[in-house]
Amino acid sequence: MFQGYTQGTIDFLWSLRFNNDRGWFMAHKEEFLDLVDRPTRALAQQLTGEMTEAFPKLGLELKVSRIYRDARRLFGRGPYKDHLWFSLRRPGEHDGSIPCFWFEVAPDHYGYGMGCWEMPPVTLAKLRARIDRDPKPVEKLARAVKRRGEFQMDGREYKRPKGDPGPLLWSWYNCRQISFSCEQNCEGIFFTPDLAAQVLEGWKSLVPQYQFLCSLPGDPEPFQM
Repeated sequence: MFQGYTQGTIDFLWSLRFNNDRGWFMAHKEEFLDLVDRPTRALAQQLTGEMTEAFPKLGLELKVSRIYRDARRLFGRGPYKDHLWFSLRRPGEHDGSIPCFWFEVAPDHYGYGMGCWEMPPVTLAKLRARIDRDPKPVEKLARAVKRRGEFQMDGREYKRPKGDPGPLLWSWYNCRQISFSCEQNCEGIFFTPDLAAQVLEGWKSLVPQYQFLCSLPGDPEPFQM
């Protein structure tokens, strides 16, 4: 069971950010495993079990990121990430094109939420078509997120807006990605087992939005909450 992160988790990730080379990392690899990797995997396993128990029909699958950057995409950066994340998603070849629940720990924050970052243009077109046809179901989803107050909707907007459905649905209509995120400082609950419950309740609140995003690639049937 997840027992919480420690100050050592933050200290290690800050040190990695400023000593991002193989020699330093290999000399401190056991610290990485003890302070970052193992607690993150414990949290991931616990949340996977609890989400699967609560929503077995979602068919979620756990994916934990590697600390190593893709050697083909270093772009002048060091070979290691200074953060670690995991996600729960349905199996798929193109992971970025399907929505997922995610958690990330970094030196200066932790975050969690749900989103889809590489939405195909046809999927975004279906989203706009649904809003044009009947905006009320999407408005209900947007109001639920706003009322809870935990998550911010973010995503890159088109340079030229696709239309104006009103302020409530502006981002839904004019973003290239649909993502809901909560970012917090590494303090308080971060150091306790209660972090798992916080993330779980946040994810549960986003299940209707997740199901809606999953419905878009299929036939544009009216979405039922």
